Amino acid sequence: MKLYNFFRSGTSHRLRIALNLKGIAYEYVAVDLRTEEHLGAAFKAVNPQALVPALMTGPTEGDLTLIQSPAIIEWLEERHPAPALLPANAADRARVRALAAIVGCDIHPINNRRILEYLRKTLGCDEAAVQAWCATWITAGFDALEALLAADKSRGSFCFGNAPTLADVYLIPQVESARRFNVDLTPYPNIVAIDRACNELDAFRRAAPAVQPDAPKA
Repeated sequence: MKLYNFFRSGTSHRLRIALNLKGIAYEYVAVDLRTEEHLGAAFKAVNPQALVPALMTGPTEGDLTLIQSPAIIEWLEERHPAPALLPANAADRARVRALAAIVGCDIHPINNRRILEYLRKTLGCDEAAVQAWCATWITAGFDALEALLAADKSRGSFCFGNAPTLADVYLIPQVESARRFNVDLTPYPNIVAIDRACNELDAFRRAAPAVQPDAPKA
């Protein structure tokens, strides 16, 4: 498999976590968003939407080119069901999907790079305004997530139960982004504890932006 991604992309980060949790090896193909490589013809031939990540599966998986991280992760869950990222019970699956959707639908899409570039270049926002924009929507989502996590008295060390699920796959990249945008995480002790528990696992550590091949070297 080939994973076209960018080290700092939250959607790329979540897909790396999912692949690692499933134990699926992949070739890392860096697409540099900083130089707008994703807008060039070569990458648009891979994904006409010009967004990362994209996953090319190879001949053993049907030579597919998969785009959109929710669709790719669902495909991984169906094609490689163990270890499962979703619980067995339908109500539990709905809860995990809802936790993931708070990040995937309500926080990340309005804070991703193309939105921030529009704020900067078209609307003329300075960096303080961009930071405030990001913090507003991260805080709104994290307020809800923290309340849901605190109310689940049967929860273990992760978003649901005692093993990582789809919710953790989505949450940890968003915590990384929150720190990058200087969001105060003090009001979110459950989220911080889950981030700590996840980052004790090799699958999460290996997916972290700082350790990717295209990350800036210290």
